[in-house]
This record gives sequence, C-alpha cells and structure tokens, in this order.
Amino acid sequence: MGSAAGLLVTGCASFPDPPAPSSWSAQVQLTPQAGPEPELPGEVAPGPGGNQQPGQTQTSVPPPQGCKDFDPAVVGTCLNPVSGVALMDVNQSTGAVTALATERTTGRLVQVTKDVEPVVISTLEVDASSDGGLTGLTLSPTYAEDRLIYVYLTTAADNRVVRLTPGDTPKPILTGIPKGATGNRGALAHDGEGALLVATGDAGNPAAAADPNSLAGKVLRIDGSGAPARGNPTEGSRVLTGGLRSPGGLCVAADGSTTWVTDAGASGDLLHRVVPGEPLGTPAWTWSERPGVGGCASLSDVVWVATSTLPGSLSIPVNPDGSFSGKPEQQPAEEAEFGLLGPLVALDDRTALVGTVNKQGNGEPVSSDDRVAIVVRQGGGQNSKD
Repeated sequence: MGSAAGLLVTGCASFPDPPAPSSWSAQVQLTPQAGPEPELPGEVAPGPGGNQQPGQTQTSVPPPQGCKDFDPAVVGTCLNPVSGVALMDVNQSTGAVTALATERTTGRLVQVTKDVEPVVISTLEVDASSDGGLTGLTLSPTYAEDRLIYVYLTTAADNRVVRLTPGDTPKPILTGIPKGATGNRGALAHDGEGALLVATGDAGNPAAAADPNSLAGKVLRIDGSGAPARGNPTEGSRVLTGGLRSPGGLCVAADGSTTWVTDAGASGDLLHRVVPGEPLGTPAWTWSERPGVGGCASLSDVVWVATSTLPGSLSIPVNPDGSFSGKPEQQPAEEAEFGLLGPLVALDDRTALVGTVNKQGNGEPVSSDDRVAIVVRQGGGQNSKD
C-alpha cells in the first residue's frame, strides 16, 4: 500500500478519471505477507520457535485515560459514532495501522493512527436528522495509485454517492437517490471486477424498493463515474437487485464469488445473499431480536456481522457450497470489550477493522470512545491459531 502521508497533500489538481474496468486490480489485503500484524490484546509474542512459551500469561490492558487508549488493537480514539472504516496503510517498519473513518452525524472523514491526533480529511455537509448522514465508505481498488475515496451520504435533497481525493473538492457521481423520513442508510463495497456496489434504503417507501425504475431500496452496480457498470443484468441499468429497507453493510468474498448485504427489515434484522438480476426475496438469515446488524465480512468459513445493539459481533458458519452449517455465534468477550460496533471490514480471513457506536443508543462509552480498532475472529479461518 502507498504511504498514508499522501492523504495530507493538498493542491488544486482535478479528479483523475477512474481507470477503465480492464485496469482494475484487487486491493492489497492486510496479511502476514503484505504487512506486519499488530499484536492484539491477550496475545503473547511468540518465542523463537513461533509458539507461545510455557508459563507465559496474558497481560491485562489498563483502562483508557481520556483519549489515550492502551489497547494495542485500537487505531483511533475520541471520535463520534463511526459509520465507516477503511484500511489505508500499514507501516512496514513498525506495523502501525493507518485507517480512514467516517462519522455519521458530523459528516467528517478522518484519518486515524494509534496515538496520533485524528486528521480531518474532509467535512461534508450532511442531513443526519433521520437514520441518514455520512453512512458509507470505501476506497478505490487502486487507491495506492489514484487516492480515490467513495462515500455515501444524505443531503437536504437526496441520498448520493460522492467521490473525493484529499485536498480536492468532493465530486458527486450519483445523485437523486430518494430521501425520506426513514430508510436513508447506505453502504458501499467493490466487487471482484472492480465495480462499485451501492446499497440504498427505501426512503420509507417499500414500493420503491420493488420498483426497478427507482434507485431506492436497491443494490446498485456502477463504475467510478456513477454510470451503470459493464455486465449488469439489464444493460443501461444500475440495478443489481432490489428489496432493501435500511442497509447496514455490504461484503464481497475475497474471490468475488459471493456478495452479502445486511438490512434492518420491517420485522427483524436480515442477511441477504445478493443474486444479480433477482429480487432479494427470502433472507438467508433473520434476527427477530434485532441485534442491529451493520458491517459484514464474507470469509472462507463464516459470514461475520457487526452488531450495534449487542456488544461485539456474530459469525454464521458457512459450508463450501455457500449454505449455512450452524446458527450465528457471538464472538468471545475479548471482542465485546469494544462494545457496540457499526462498520466492519475484513482485512484477511480472521481479522477485521471495526468502528464503534458506543456514544449512540444503548452504548456504554469509555473515555476513548468512539474508536476504530482491529479485532481477531476466534475459532476459524485459514490463519486461525485454533
């Protein structure tokens, strides 16, 4: 990945044109080969043989002091409730992680690095009076070269997708997504071919979610300029599928084979598998107790879902054929110590970048909340220690 310092460069350069679809390449992932893994809470540094040494015990993490958080997994502190996260850079010498985070109600896009004051990259004017605001964030798959950032936000007139580079004027690329009293949340991700996926709410109108001519309640597939992406089910249409109410997260498997979207449905929280050209239909999973599903990750053996009313996250075991092999399992207490989670983005098959939302709803914030942190999924994954 490119240096995080590139985000601080200002100037008058115009937006670069997005690369043609044929030039898209997969974004570099945080893996042991791509960069050092941060040492996380409860982990003990391995001995010369690569294993934990006999007699070594876990060390406790002191509680936060103001914005100072001693947990090595914490990347950023003292934010407003976090609505989006994205990995920018891993320092090859120190292993320090630099990330981007969005705040739903303030419209701020900030750069965070552990023990460094957050740097405001941009402040976008948003209407956060409902469930909207600044709710979606993703980086270009070729971010190291083009520095393009995509966000989803609610304005006074509509919901929209905006493209920006640090130091330049944000550029709307898709406007006119319906806005209502509810159903304004949105989520962003890139698929395996580099197209931008956009999950939109129904703006409080379920009929719009079923209308193929409306942008509301859909998963859209567009290029970097907002036009329909090549290979969409209907040529000239941005719509991939419809039937959403208030989406919380979009996630695509590393091989691009599977896409999932979470949603706050009318009678429960939902997880849908996206099948291009087909309505969402029956959910893959439903939670009548409403844990507040948000960001998600599609991994080799689970779908991992952040929850904003239940501390921590849930993982649903998945068979090789994509069917579920068990019920959702709550992740261990170590992860729940961060409290309520909103966004969750996979870094590799067992590690994710998350943002907390402890300052909203039923959260119990500590002095360093809200935070951006790295969490490790226990009990699975190709790189699992278990």
